[in-house]
Amino acid sequence: MLAMLATAWLGTSSAARAQTAVALPAASPGAAAVGEARPLAAWSAFCQAYAAECRMDRDEPARITLTAATWGTIVSVNRRINRGVRAITDLDHWGQADRWDLAEDGSGDCEDFQLLKRKLLVEAGLPRRAMRMTVVIDEKGEGHAVLTLITDRGDLVLDNKTSEALPWHRTGYVFIKRESTEALAWVSLGGVTSPATTANR
Repeated sequence: MLAMLATAWLGTSSAARAQTAVALPAASPGAAAVGEARPLAAWSAFCQAYAAECRMDRDEPARITLTAATWGTIVSVNRRINRGVRAITDLDHWGQADRWDLAEDGSGDCEDFQLLKRKLLVEAGLPRRAMRMTVVIDEKGEGHAVLTLITDRGDLVLDNKTSEALPWHRTGYVFIKRESTEALAWVSLGGVTSPATTANR
């Protein structure tokens, strides 16, 4: 399923991908890290199983320069994965409370959507270092995972609950922590309540 989604996107003509582009987002401030944070156990297990997906290369840019072409790619991948992956909780899917995966069978929960998006965006040439998995508290008061894109126009969030890439401060979420851009570690974003899992759809 993963290969099919990747092939379908990569096989799309640049003209067709450009049609999905919208105006570049307005510049806004990024979310500030306020110290170290403890990673989720499920992230640590994922990184052991998929070391390349967690690799930290400090020679990569820590920020994405948004152009019309780059923005079109981001919008296209976000929409395609949100449409193409079936939402299911880890408990129903794997019989585990929280498991991070790449939705390789076409199903997954919040973090699986975002990990697959990041994989495809890296394959399209965006720097992994500037795309950080992020833990938030959502509108239901539950742990949730999104993908933060650190850009020259501020921090933008890709989410499986909406296909609109939003500035982080417009999501309505409480931002808890995210992967560091400096090391294989996590940093706090100031939210005081850290969920043990991100296992919701």
